[in-house]
Amino acid sequence: MYKYIKYFLCLVFGLALLVGCEQQGKKQSKSDSKTLKNTIKKGFVRCGVSQGLPGFSNADASGNWTGVDVDVCRAVAAAVLGDANKVKYTPLSAKERFTALTSGEIDVLSRNTTWTLSRDADIGLTFVGVNFYDGQGFMVRKDSGMTSVNDFRDGISACTNIGTTTELNMRDFFNSKGISYEPVAFEKADEVVAAYDAGRCDTYTTDKSGLAAQRTKMTNPDDHMVLPETISKEPLGPVVRQGDSVWEDIVRWSLNTMIEAEEYGVNSGNVDAMKSSDNPAIKRLVGAEGEMGAALGLDNDWNYRIIKQVGNYGESYKRNIADTGILPDRGPNELWTKGGILYVPPAR
Repeated sequence: MYKYIKYFLCLVFGLALLVGCEQQGKKQSKSDSKTLKNTIKKGFVRCGVSQGLPGFSNADASGNWTGVDVDVCRAVAAAVLGDANKVKYTPLSAKERFTALTSGEIDVLSRNTTWTLSRDADIGLTFVGVNFYDGQGFMVRKDSGMTSVNDFRDGISACTNIGTTTELNMRDFFNSKGISYEPVAFEKADEVVAAYDAGRCDTYTTDKSGLAAQRTKMTNPDDHMVLPETISKEPLGPVVRQGDSVWEDIVRWSLNTMIEAEEYGVNSGNVDAMKSSDNPAIKRLVGAEGEMGAALGLDNDWNYRIIKQVGNYGESYKRNIADTGILPDRGPNELWTKGGILYVPPAR
Protein backbone atom coordinates (compact mmCIF):
# COMPACT_ATOMS: atom_id res chain seq x y z
CA MET A 1 0.00 0.00 0.00
CA TYR A 2 2.84 2.39 0.90
CA LYS A 3 4.40 1.79 -2.52
CA TYR A 4 1.18 2.85 -4.29
CA ILE A 5 0.75 5.95 -2.12
CA LYS A 6 4.33 6.96 -2.85
CA TYR A 7 3.72 6.43 -6.57
CA PHE A 8 0.54 8.53 -6.44
CA LEU A 9 2.28 11.41 -4.64
CA CYS A 10 5.12 11.39 -7.17
CA LEU A 11 2.59 11.49 -9.99
CA VAL A 12 0.74 14.46 -8.46
CA PHE A 13 4.03 16.30 -7.86
CA GLY A 14 5.11 15.67 -11.44
CA LEU A 15 1.83 17.00 -12.82
CA ALA A 16 2.15 20.12 -10.68
CA LEU A 17 5.61 20.77 -12.11
CA LEU A 18 4.28 20.35 -15.64
CA VAL A 19 1.43 22.79 -15.02
CA GLY A 20 3.82 25.30 -13.50
CA CYS A 21 6.16 25.07 -16.46
CA GLU A 22 3.24 25.45 -18.84
CA GLN A 23 2.06 28.59 -17.03
CA GLN A 24 5.58 30.01 -17.17
CA GLY A 25 5.61 29.37 -20.91
CA LYS A 26 2.36 31.32 -21.26
CA LYS A 27 3.79 34.46 -19.67
CA GLN A 28 3.54 37.25 -22.21
CA SER A 29 6.83 38.45 -23.63
CA LYS A 30 7.42 42.07 -24.56
CA SER A 31 7.32 41.19 -28.26
CA ASP A 32 3.93 39.48 -27.95
CA SER A 33 1.87 42.57 -27.17
CA LYS A 34 -0.80 42.64 -29.85
CA THR A 35 -1.92 46.13 -28.85
CA LEU A 36 1.61 47.52 -28.98
CA LYS A 37 2.23 45.95 -32.40
CA ASN A 38 -1.07 47.25 -33.79
CA THR A 39 -0.45 50.73 -32.38
CA ILE A 40 2.97 50.92 -34.02
CA LYS A 41 1.52 49.59 -37.29
CA LYS A 42 -1.38 52.10 -37.28
CA GLY A 43 0.86 54.96 -36.25
CA PHE A 44 -1.48 56.36 -33.59
CA VAL A 45 -2.94 55.59 -30.16
CA ARG A 46 -6.70 54.98 -30.14
CA CYS A 47 -8.00 56.91 -27.15
CA GLY A 48 -11.54 57.05 -25.80
CA VAL A 49 -12.42 60.41 -24.23
CA SER A 50 -15.50 62.25 -22.98
CA GLN A 51 -17.92 64.10 -25.22
CA GLY A 52 -16.61 67.37 -23.83
CA LEU A 53 -15.51 68.10 -20.26
CA PRO A 54 -13.33 71.22 -19.93
CA GLY A 55 -10.05 70.55 -18.16
CA PHE A 56 -10.28 66.79 -18.68
CA SER A 57 -11.04 66.01 -22.33
CA ASN A 58 -12.49 68.73 -24.47
CA ALA A 59 -12.20 69.68 -28.14
CA ASP A 60 -11.99 73.26 -29.39
CA ALA A 61 -13.67 74.58 -32.55
CA SER A 62 -10.80 73.22 -34.64
CA GLY A 63 -11.10 69.75 -33.17
CA ASN A 64 -7.96 69.97 -31.02
CA TRP A 65 -8.32 67.96 -27.81
CA THR A 66 -6.90 69.11 -24.46
CA GLY A 67 -7.22 68.08 -20.82
CA VAL A 68 -5.56 65.97 -18.12
CA ASP A 69 -7.24 62.82 -19.48
CA VAL A 70 -6.09 63.69 -22.98
CA ASP A 71 -2.54 64.11 -21.68
CA VAL A 72 -2.50 60.49 -20.50
CA CYS A 73 -3.04 59.33 -24.08
CA ARG A 74 -0.54 61.88 -25.36
CA ALA A 75 2.01 60.46 -22.90
CA VAL A 76 1.41 56.94 -24.24
CA ALA A 77 1.85 58.18 -27.81
CA ALA A 78 5.10 59.93 -26.91
CA ALA A 79 6.40 56.76 -25.24
CA VAL A 80 5.37 54.31 -27.96
CA LEU A 81 5.43 56.36 -31.17
CA GLY A 82 7.82 59.17 -30.33
CA ASP A 83 5.19 61.86 -30.93
CA ALA A 84 2.57 62.95 -28.38
CA ASN A 85 0.32 64.20 -31.17
CA LYS A 86 -0.15 60.77 -32.74
CA VAL A 87 -3.49 60.07 -31.05
CA LYS A 88 -6.94 59.40 -32.51
CA TYR A 89 -9.65 60.55 -30.11
CA THR A 90 -13.08 58.91 -29.93
CA PRO A 91 -15.71 60.85 -27.92
CA LEU A 92 -17.79 58.43 -25.85
CA SER A 93 -20.80 58.71 -23.57
CA ALA A 94 -20.74 57.04 -20.16
CA LYS A 95 -22.99 54.32 -21.55
CA GLU A 96 -20.74 53.61 -24.56
CA ARG A 97 -17.29 53.79 -23.01
CA PHE A 98 -16.70 50.25 -21.74
CA THR A 99 -18.20 48.57 -24.81
CA ALA A 100 -15.92 50.64 -27.04
CA LEU A 101 -12.91 49.41 -25.07
CA THR A 102 -13.78 45.72 -24.81
CA SER A 103 -14.86 45.54 -28.46
CA GLY A 104 -11.50 46.88 -29.62
CA GLU A 105 -12.71 50.22 -30.97
CA ILE A 106 -10.22 51.97 -28.65
CA ASP A 107 -7.12 50.80 -26.78
CA VAL A 108 -7.12 53.28 -23.88
CA LEU A 109 -10.14 54.75 -22.12
CA SER A 110 -9.08 58.03 -20.51
CA ARG A 111 -12.39 59.63 -19.71
CA ASN A 112 -13.10 60.68 -16.09
CA THR A 113 -13.99 57.08 -15.18
CA THR A 114 -14.30 55.93 -11.55
CA TRP A 115 -12.29 52.89 -10.44
CA THR A 116 -14.66 50.56 -8.55
CA LEU A 117 -14.53 46.93 -7.47
CA SER A 118 -17.30 45.79 -9.83
CA ARG A 119 -15.66 47.47 -12.82
CA ASP A 120 -12.18 46.22 -11.97
CA ALA A 121 -13.50 42.68 -11.49
CA ASP A 122 -15.43 42.88 -14.77
CA ILE A 123 -13.96 40.55 -17.34
CA GLY A 124 -12.39 42.70 -19.98
CA LEU A 125 -11.45 45.80 -17.92
CA THR A 126 -8.25 46.76 -16.08
CA PHE A 127 -7.72 50.09 -14.32
CA VAL A 128 -4.06 51.12 -14.44
CA GLY A 129 -3.91 54.07 -12.06
CA VAL A 130 -5.54 57.27 -10.83
CA ASN A 131 -4.94 60.60 -12.53
CA PHE A 132 -7.55 62.54 -10.55
CA TYR A 133 -8.95 61.99 -7.05
CA ASP A 134 -12.49 63.32 -6.86
CA GLY A 135 -15.81 63.04 -5.05
CA GLN A 136 -19.45 63.53 -6.00
CA GLY A 137 -21.33 66.69 -5.14
CA PHE A 138 -24.36 68.79 -6.03
CA MET A 139 -24.84 72.07 -7.88
CA VAL A 140 -27.81 74.35 -7.26
CA ARG A 141 -28.95 77.81 -8.28
CA LYS A 142 -27.91 80.50 -5.85
CA ASP A 143 -31.45 81.89 -5.72
CA SER A 144 -32.81 78.49 -4.62
CA GLY A 145 -32.01 79.28 -1.01
CA MET A 146 -30.17 75.96 -0.64
CA THR A 147 -26.67 76.20 0.82
CA SER A 148 -26.25 72.58 1.95
CA VAL A 149 -27.57 69.11 1.12
CA ASN A 150 -29.37 69.39 4.47
CA ASP A 151 -31.73 71.81 2.72
CA PHE A 152 -32.94 69.13 0.29
CA ARG A 153 -36.63 68.23 0.70
CA ASP A 154 -38.98 65.51 -0.59
CA GLY A 155 -39.76 65.80 -4.28
CA ILE A 156 -36.46 67.41 -5.28
CA SER A 157 -35.51 66.72 -8.90
CA ALA A 158 -31.91 65.89 -9.79
CA CYS A 159 -30.22 65.85 -13.20
CA THR A 160 -27.48 63.29 -13.88
CA ASN A 161 -25.96 60.87 -16.41
CA ILE A 162 -27.28 57.39 -17.17
CA GLY A 163 -24.94 54.44 -16.65
CA THR A 164 -22.61 56.06 -14.12
CA THR A 165 -21.56 55.61 -10.51
CA THR A 166 -23.05 59.10 -10.08
CA GLU A 167 -26.53 57.72 -10.70
CA LEU A 168 -26.02 54.96 -8.11
CA ASN A 169 -24.45 57.28 -5.52
CA MET A 170 -27.35 59.70 -5.92
CA ARG A 171 -29.84 56.92 -5.22
CA ASP A 172 -27.89 55.73 -2.16
CA PHE A 173 -27.60 59.27 -0.84
CA PHE A 174 -31.28 60.17 -1.09
CA ASN A 175 -32.38 56.77 0.24
CA SER A 176 -30.03 57.06 3.23
CA LYS A 177 -31.53 60.48 4.00
CA GLY A 178 -35.08 59.24 3.55
CA ILE A 179 -35.72 61.89 0.89
CA SER A 180 -37.95 61.11 -2.07
CA TYR A 181 -36.53 62.49 -5.32
CA GLU A 182 -37.15 62.62 -9.04
CA PRO A 183 -34.18 61.54 -11.21
CA VAL A 184 -33.84 63.35 -14.55
CA ALA A 185 -31.24 61.30 -16.41
CA PHE A 186 -29.66 61.60 -19.85
CA GLU A 187 -27.03 59.67 -21.77
CA LYS A 188 -24.95 62.64 -22.90
CA ALA A 189 -23.30 65.06 -20.47
CA ASP A 190 -24.27 68.11 -22.54
CA GLU A 191 -27.91 67.01 -22.35
CA VAL A 192 -27.67 66.96 -18.56
CA VAL A 193 -26.11 70.43 -18.46
CA ALA A 194 -28.72 71.84 -20.86
CA ALA A 195 -31.59 70.35 -18.85
CA TYR A 196 -30.30 71.76 -15.57
CA ASP A 197 -29.51 75.14 -17.13
CA ALA A 198 -33.04 75.28 -18.55
CA GLY A 199 -34.54 74.71 -15.10
CA ARG A 200 -35.78 71.15 -15.66
CA CYS A 201 -34.31 70.02 -12.34
CA ASP A 202 -33.53 71.53 -8.94
CA THR A 203 -29.99 70.20 -8.67
CA TYR A 204 -27.29 68.74 -10.88
CA THR A 205 -25.04 66.00 -9.50
CA THR A 206 -21.78 64.50 -10.72
CA ASP A 207 -18.11 64.52 -9.67
CA LYS A 208 -17.19 67.89 -8.17
CA SER A 209 -14.54 68.42 -10.83
CA GLY A 210 -17.23 67.82 -13.44
CA LEU A 211 -19.56 70.30 -11.77
CA ALA A 212 -16.81 72.94 -11.75
CA ALA A 213 -16.04 72.25 -15.40
CA GLN A 214 -19.65 72.10 -16.61
CA ARG A 215 -20.52 75.25 -14.69
CA THR A 216 -18.44 77.14 -17.25
CA LYS A 217 -20.95 76.05 -19.93
CA MET A 218 -23.97 77.54 -18.15
CA THR A 219 -25.71 80.58 -19.62
CA ASN A 220 -24.87 82.51 -16.44
CA PRO A 221 -22.18 80.56 -14.53
CA ASP A 222 -22.22 82.96 -11.58
CA ASP A 223 -25.87 82.09 -10.89
CA HIS A 224 -24.86 78.59 -9.75
CA MET A 225 -22.79 77.14 -6.93
CA VAL A 226 -21.45 73.75 -5.87
CA LEU A 227 -22.59 72.75 -2.39
CA PRO A 228 -19.81 72.01 0.15
CA GLU A 229 -20.65 68.37 0.90
CA THR A 230 -18.92 65.45 -0.85
CA ILE A 231 -20.96 62.23 -0.85
CA SER A 232 -18.55 59.68 -2.37
CA LYS A 233 -15.00 58.72 -3.30
CA GLU A 234 -14.33 58.96 -7.04
CA PRO A 235 -10.80 57.90 -8.03
CA LEU A 236 -10.72 58.62 -11.77
CA GLY A 237 -8.22 56.95 -14.05
CA PRO A 238 -7.36 55.31 -17.38
CA VAL A 239 -8.63 51.84 -18.30
CA VAL A 240 -7.33 49.21 -20.75
CA ARG A 241 -8.54 45.82 -21.94
CA GLN A 242 -7.55 42.74 -19.98
CA GLY A 243 -5.26 40.21 -21.61
CA ASP A 244 -2.33 42.39 -22.70
CA SER A 245 -0.11 42.91 -19.67
CA VAL A 246 2.59 44.71 -21.67
CA TRP A 247 0.19 47.37 -22.93
CA GLU A 248 -1.26 47.63 -19.43
CA ASP A 249 2.22 48.36 -18.05
CA ILE A 250 2.96 50.92 -20.78
CA VAL A 251 -0.16 52.96 -20.00
CA ARG A 252 0.34 52.62 -16.23
CA TRP A 253 3.97 53.76 -16.32
CA SER A 254 3.29 56.55 -18.79
CA LEU A 255 1.00 58.09 -16.17
CA ASN A 256 3.41 57.23 -13.34
CA THR A 257 6.25 58.95 -15.20
CA MET A 258 4.33 62.25 -15.26
CA ILE A 259 3.60 62.06 -11.53
CA GLU A 260 7.10 61.01 -10.49
CA ALA A 261 8.64 63.68 -12.71
CA GLU A 262 6.81 66.36 -10.75
CA GLU A 263 7.94 64.82 -7.47
CA TYR A 264 11.60 65.04 -8.58
CA GLY A 265 11.23 68.51 -10.06
CA VAL A 266 11.72 67.34 -13.63
CA ASN A 267 9.65 69.23 -16.20
CA SER A 268 9.44 69.85 -19.93
CA GLY A 269 11.79 72.80 -19.62
CA ASN A 270 14.63 71.22 -17.65
CA VAL A 271 14.44 67.55 -18.66
CA ASP A 272 17.49 67.82 -20.94
CA ALA A 273 19.63 69.30 -18.18
CA MET A 274 18.40 66.61 -15.77
CA LYS A 275 20.13 63.93 -17.83
CA SER A 276 23.35 64.94 -16.08
CA SER A 277 21.79 64.91 -12.58
CA ASP A 278 23.70 63.27 -9.73
CA ASN A 279 20.47 61.66 -8.50
CA PRO A 280 20.21 58.05 -9.82
CA ALA A 281 16.39 58.15 -9.56
CA ILE A 282 16.25 61.21 -11.82
CA LYS A 283 18.72 59.68 -14.27
CA ARG A 284 16.52 56.57 -14.53
CA LEU A 285 13.46 58.78 -14.97
CA VAL A 286 14.93 60.62 -17.96
CA GLY A 287 16.50 57.56 -19.56
CA ALA A 288 20.11 58.48 -18.79
CA GLU A 289 20.71 55.40 -16.65
CA GLY A 290 19.41 51.83 -16.49
CA GLU A 291 17.29 49.97 -19.03
CA MET A 292 13.76 50.87 -17.96
CA GLY A 293 12.46 50.89 -21.53
CA ALA A 294 13.40 47.27 -22.13
CA ALA A 295 11.03 46.21 -19.35
CA LEU A 296 8.17 47.64 -21.44
CA GLY A 297 9.38 46.66 -24.89
CA LEU A 298 10.33 50.30 -25.60
CA ASP A 299 13.57 52.20 -26.16
CA ASN A 300 15.28 53.94 -23.27
CA ASP A 301 14.05 57.45 -24.11
CA TRP A 302 10.34 56.64 -23.74
CA ASN A 303 9.97 58.44 -20.41
CA TYR A 304 12.17 61.36 -21.51
CA ARG A 305 9.82 61.94 -24.45
CA ILE A 306 6.77 61.95 -22.16
CA ILE A 307 8.25 64.67 -19.96
CA LYS A 308 9.65 66.68 -22.87
CA GLN A 309 6.50 66.62 -25.01
CA VAL A 310 3.66 66.42 -22.46
CA GLY A 311 5.22 67.65 -19.22
CA ASN A 312 4.93 66.39 -15.67
CA TYR A 313 1.61 66.00 -13.85
CA GLY A 314 1.83 69.46 -12.29
CA GLU A 315 2.34 71.07 -15.69
CA SER A 316 -0.65 69.21 -17.08
CA TYR A 317 -2.86 70.18 -14.11
CA LYS A 318 -1.82 73.84 -14.29
CA ARG A 319 -2.32 74.06 -18.05
CA ASN A 320 -5.68 72.34 -18.18
CA ILE A 321 -7.37 72.89 -14.82
CA ALA A 322 -5.74 75.56 -12.65
CA ASP A 323 -5.03 78.19 -15.29
CA THR A 324 -8.51 77.78 -16.78
CA GLY A 325 -10.04 78.63 -13.40
CA ILE A 326 -11.86 75.29 -13.05
CA LEU A 327 -10.15 74.11 -9.85
CA PRO A 328 -7.17 76.29 -8.89
CA ASP A 329 -6.73 74.37 -5.61
CA ARG A 330 -5.39 70.87 -6.31
CA GLY A 331 -6.63 69.45 -3.01
CA PRO A 332 -5.98 65.69 -2.85
CA ASN A 333 -4.39 65.85 -6.29
CA GLU A 334 -1.35 67.54 -4.80
CA LEU A 335 1.77 65.42 -4.38
CA TRP A 336 2.03 63.33 -1.21
CA THR A 337 5.10 65.40 -0.30
CA LYS A 338 2.93 68.53 -0.30
CA GLY A 339 -0.09 67.31 1.66
CA GLY A 340 -1.97 65.54 -1.15
CA ILE A 341 -2.36 61.84 -1.88
CA LEU A 342 -0.71 61.68 -5.30
CA TYR A 343 1.82 58.86 -4.96
CA VAL A 344 3.25 56.30 -7.40
CA PRO A 345 5.71 53.38 -7.16
CA PRO A 346 9.35 54.23 -7.92
CA ALA A 347 10.68 53.75 -11.45
CA ARG A 348 13.60 51.43 -10.77
